[in-house]
Amino acid sequence: MIKEIIVVEGKDDTTAIRRAVEAETIETGGSAINREIYRKIELAQQRRGVIIFTDPDHAGERLRRLISQRVKGCKHAFLTQEEATLKGDIGVENAPPEIIRKALDNVKTEYTGFEAEIHWDDLIAAGLIVHPQAAQRRMEMGKLLGIGYANGKQFHKRCQMFQISQTEFNAALAQFDKRGL
Repeated sequence: MIKEIIVVEGKDDTTAIRRAVEAETIETGGSAINREIYRKIELAQQRRGVIIFTDPDHAGERLRRLISQRVKGCKHAFLTQEEATLKGDIGVENAPPEIIRKALDNVKTEYTGFEAEIHWDDLIAAGLIVHPQAAQRRMEMGKLLGIGYANGKQFHKRCQMFQISQTEFNAALAQFDKRGL
């Protein structure tokens, strides 16, 4: 059983999580999160810890950001859009159990108050911002680093938040460059 409580968007996500692992969830009811749900998440974080596992779409990323800002020290599990898409629908509920287990095996923990190793200039040099294919490049690097897709500013923030080291970043970049993307 997973110790932390997994925060998901809805009932179908809970069903998919429980098909993959033994865990408890808190359902936000979508992106319109209310005070009662925030209180449950805050209590869960204090008592057992929280893993935020939202859909890899705009609404899911917005919800992830809102919860992170309010509840500090959360862990995060990420799926790519390809892993979470079935018949054009994107959501955690569409991911196969083995993909959900893989995402939960690779959770990232938020950290604050430390010196960041990845700087804006590193993102420019890697072609992750200010580059014609920057969005596609961030998507691929996000997969390699296990931090999901984000726009340039959020990608930089995630590198800081999850303490991506220069070594880890450079190894992912080398793998990325080897693929010729």
